[in-house]
Amino acid sequence: MTFLFYLSLIAFLIVCGLLSFVILIQESKSMGLGAAFGSDHGSSVFGTSTADVLKKFTTYVALIFVILCVTLSVWSSAGSKTVLPTPHIIEQSVSE
Repeated sequence: MTFLFYLSLIAFLIVCGLLSFVILIQESKSMGLGAAFGSDHGSSVFGTSTADVLKKFTTYVALIFVILCVTLSVWSSAGSKTVLPTPHIIEQSVSE
């Protein structure tokens, strides 16, 4: 079970890096940071017809990111459950 947790954690980190990369290579709606480095607004990294493909790919990667994030959150919180004392035990120890 620990192996699956660490495997999904590594997959989560890979998806984080991939999502960051895909977001950064997309063409911005305005000149943005690309204007500071002298890029042409009409040029794209992979050609002119890749905007729709990158948007769909970003959506899929973001969906995988959210699913892995929720899964790892639930999985890690289930492994670290602690038993809290009931209130009547606390009251008895305080009154003594």
